[in-house]
Amino acid sequence: MKQALQLRLGQHLTMTPQLQQAIKLLQLSTMELQQEIQSVLEANPLLEVSEEPEAPATDYNLYNNTSAPSETTASPETASPSPESAASETPGNSEDYTEINDQWDNSYEAVPSGSGSSSGEDDRDYEVSDSAGESLQDHLRWQMELTPFTPTDRRIAEAIIDAISDDGYLSTNVEEIHQTLSKELAIDPDEVTAVLHRVQNFDPPGIAARNLQESLVLQLRQLPLGTQWRTQALELVEQHFTVLAERDFPLLLRRLKIKEEQLRHVVHLIQSLNPRPGGQITAAKPEYIIPDVIVRKVRNKWKVELNPETAPKVRINPHYAQMMKHAHNSADTTYIKNHLQEARWFIKSLASRNDTLLKVARCIVDQQRGFFDYGAEAMKALVLHDVAEAVGMHESTISRVTTKKYMHTPRGIFELKYFFSSHVSTTDGGECSATAIRALIKKLITAENPGKPLSDSKLALILSDQGINVARRTVAKYREALAIPPSNERKRLT
Repeated sequence: MKQALQLRLGQHLTMTPQLQQAIKLLQLSTMELQQEIQSVLEANPLLEVSEEPEAPATDYNLYNNTSAPSETTASPETASPSPESAASETPGNSEDYTEINDQWDNSYEAVPSGSGSSSGEDDRDYEVSDSAGESLQDHLRWQMELTPFTPTDRRIAEAIIDAISDDGYLSTNVEEIHQTLSKELAIDPDEVTAVLHRVQNFDPPGIAARNLQESLVLQLRQLPLGTQWRTQALELVEQHFTVLAERDFPLLLRRLKIKEEQLRHVVHLIQSLNPRPGGQITAAKPEYIIPDVIVRKVRNKWKVELNPETAPKVRINPHYAQMMKHAHNSADTTYIKNHLQEARWFIKSLASRNDTLLKVARCIVDQQRGFFDYGAEAMKALVLHDVAEAVGMHESTISRVTTKKYMHTPRGIFELKYFFSSHVSTTDGGECSATAIRALIKKLITAENPGKPLSDSKLALILSDQGINVARRTVAKYREALAIPPSNERKRLT
């Protein structure tokens, strides 16, 4: 083939460094954002944490209960910078950085990254605590060291402790532990069982049990001898555990030969035991939830604002910025220019993140005003597309800004994604949110007769009477999502 030159004209999207940074900050959680800010502060000498007194708080959009907010959808003239538009604001190489330094105090001084705290208390460490609690195995080994074991029994105890799951149950049987140890120790299964019984006396009560029944028996035996109803509870769990699991209370009354009031006390004592004895000791790192947005009602209007404690305020260091005017060495000038550009991008990306988060939060509060006024039963069906259209952004941006972001409300702290749910058709042709249906199911179950709990079919019939078309299997799915057992397991003594 003959070689030739061709001229082609085309368009394609280029991910500028500023756009990449804006997208990265947008999808970070509060804890991750604090770590990112700390990392950037250490790497860029032109950035610092502002310690100046905070300006009066901005009066964010107030929502009236009877009228839709006029500021929810930003107009092109007032829209805040978002990751989609960040690329167009990238400064060119020929920009006069000296002029930027002269005007910086008036334009970008102390742009908040979501924080309003400015006292000396801001000199705190923003690193996430890396401490972890004691593991269950460590807790058991510590008790093993305090127990007078022979070397052989100590080796058996170590094998038993290693076989205990996080819930506190023995994950393997005695025969398997014996087969494993028989290669190095001349022991029989009875010795393993004897050591197991000693380990079962360790703290927490019920540890190293082979099943739930044994765990409950161990916990009951470790109660003080004078505990009321202890003897009856032991008899019930040891001899009639299957009947108790089936909640056949009339049969239990006949077998135990006690009155209904006495059986109620016995069952209450058993219910006070821990079915997961190992769960109270965990080595998992604590996870902290810091709300990004605060919603509160002021004079019958909903006020939406950013949490001032989520991140520090960052600004350009005035000392380094002034060095721009006096830098004579070309290497120094280039160094300051590059870091000044990076600092400006970072502050604008933080401002873009905050504006986008606040805009989406306002839209959610406007769409779900019924939830804030009346609770989860008044939740509306809402999808990402609805919010994306309202705020003029792409669905992917809404997905990023609602992931791992939390809203503090008078009804509790919720992830922003909590306010999104699918819909179910109603008999009058309308729509009902799946979240509202789950709230209704929970309310009906809470108010049911403990002696005759509502079945899934009955719940579906009640919802149908209220105009909500939902199948029995859908009710079962929502009930399981709420961690509510079926009706046969909810039956209690009245």
